[in-house]
Amino acid sequence: MPPLPYASRACDPRRIAYAAELAQGTDRFHEPRRENCPWCGSARLRTRLRAPDLLQHKPGRFALDQCGDCGHAFQNPRLTPEGLAFYRRDHDETGPGGLPHQVLAARRDRRRHRADAHLMRNVGEPESWLDVGTGHAHFPAAAREVFPYTSFDGLDPTPRVEAARAAGRIEEAHIGHLADPHIADRLRGRYDVVSVFHHLAHARDPRAELRGALGALRPGGHLLVELPDPRSLFALLLGKWWLPHGQPRHLHLLPLHNLRAELESAGCTILVTDRRTPHTPNDLSAALALALTHALPAPDTPWRDTPPGPLSRALRAILSTATTPLVAAAAAADLLLSPLLRRTPGLSNGYRIVARRDT
Repeated sequence: MPPLPYASRACDPRRIAYAAELAQGTDRFHEPRRENCPWCGSARLRTRLRAPDLLQHKPGRFALDQCGDCGHAFQNPRLTPEGLAFYRRDHDETGPGGLPHQVLAARRDRRRHRADAHLMRNVGEPESWLDVGTGHAHFPAAAREVFPYTSFDGLDPTPRVEAARAAGRIEEAHIGHLADPHIADRLRGRYDVVSVFHHLAHARDPRAELRGALGALRPGGHLLVELPDPRSLFALLLGKWWLPHGQPRHLHLLPLHNLRAELESAGCTILVTDRRTPHTPNDLSAALALALTHALPAPDTPWRDTPPGPLSRALRAILSTATTPLVAAAAAADLLLSPLLRRTPGLSNGYRIVARRDT
């Protein structure tokens, strides 16, 4: 964002809105702290990490706790819906914090989207497919190249899904969550395939989202779920700099065994468990980019009270240029190591499950 003159800053509607919200403090954005695990109910909790907002540099500090019994990791205290709206605002449409575009999470290329769609080739051509957390619906647009006769719909918490429908990437657009009974009832039993890529990490109640996803399937339909793996070695080594930890926007990180057990208890047959394909080669480059942008002088953002001075802006520009080759080298290392990491247990940073709804 280019620096604005002081008079322009004072009249900027976004700055005025942020100033009004921050004047009330950020404590109101947090729910009371939980003393037990939201997944299994165990009271054996430990703090996995504490982190600020490393992407947008908005005020606040956040904790991620982990259950000592089932391994579920969750934000504690959790953000309220108002808090989530505050910290997600301006995040999806830009590259906040100066993080290089090539290392942003969940920005998949078209080739990988097509590979994801090819997973369902073995079960035949689906008549209807719902993509949950679809955003701009880039996945359905690529999947249509694999399944040209399939009807693709999209569900997303934001109005981006309406823009995706207007652009012709999906046929029906639904705004909201599958945990909402009104949406769950409207979509019940309509789809042969439901895909959920990384959306459960953002959901306030991932178990309710799963129930809604299974309810949207016809009997014999297939659920495709992909998530970051909180048991990855890089997650433990990099801590808050591991991109999928994603504070404050990631509320839950589910271990694979928890998700698998939940689906089996819901009457599903697990057809595929894959730790190789979902690996995204960005652990080192994303961590380095986050650390560098955190160390650089802060950018001029609408939620800052005082604009950065000329010296601070110049220093940030110089250091950003100087450190870009370091991030590029880390990205090259990520790609070089990727074949090894995909094949070594515990090193892949993601996992995927394909399940069939039998009952």
